Amino acid sequence: MTISLIVELALSGLLLATIGYCAVLERRLSALRKGQDGLKETIGDLNTAIVNAGASMRALKAHAADAAENLDERLARARGLIDELSMLTSAGERIADRIDRTATTSRAVANGATPAVLTSRLEALRPDALRQEALRNVR
Repeated sequence: MTISLIVELALSGLLLATIGYCAVLERRLSALRKGQDGLKETIGDLNTAIVNAGASMRALKAHAADAAENLDERLARARGLIDELSMLTSAGERIADRIDRTATTSRAVANGATPAVLTSRLEALRPDALRQEALRNVR
């Protein structure tokens, strides 16, 4: 055996080892490419989800603004109704007071009381007169 044959056998062995290592490396690179494709797909799906979430947030914000505007309108109408009911209530109380005074006067006249007596009684029933009398009693 000559030296050239030994060198060629050694080189052939090293070449076979290199070819085997290249095959293993090719399998690993192929798996890495497949993983990279999966990662690209996952990133694309994530990007789509982010875009959809942004659109949903804008729609939610718009609906919330519409609801707030609707609520403001309802509150304004409710406040108007409160004011109107307050005016109607006070008008009703004034009418009831007039009716009560008229009924009291009619009963007093029917019982023979004089209008001067009725006037002094009505003056005593006024809120200012009652307050002054209450203040006198406290002092």
